Amino acid sequence: MRMLTRPELKMQLQNAGIRPSVQRLAIYEYVKNSCEHPTAEAVYEALRDELGSLSLTTVYNTLKLYVDAGLVMMLHIDDNFQRFDGDTSVHAHFRCSLCGSIHDLSVKGDYHTWLCGVENLAVTDAQLYLKGVCSKCSQQ
Repeated sequence: MRMLTRPELKMQLQNAGIRPSVQRLAIYEYVKNSCEHPTAEAVYEALRDELGSLSLTTVYNTLKLYVDAGLVMMLHIDDNFQRFDGDTSVHAHFRCSLCGSIHDLSVKGDYHTWLCGVENLAVTDAQLYLKGVCSKCSQQ
């Protein structure tokens, strides 16, 4: 995954009609450049020392703003937390039931090629989640 630069991220926010304040830009940069699919709490913990006035409420509100704008995906793969993915391309997710790690999986095509009978539906969101044991945990 190529790390996006601050000017690129700032331009994406502006193109979405979002004013790129220091806090918004830092939150966006963290999620877009993370492979961890962080929770709002993880984003807050990672940035609170850097952004002294950052609150958990600000992180939640900002992430919701990004989800609503289509800049970030909200994942419901974790039973306890909402997670966020900066990669909005069509892909699936795998969650290890032992270590809790979440991995991106490539898929061929889009949801129209995954399922039968969606041709006449106006699908606005599709997420595919797989759960099991990752290769790292299965080797232990």
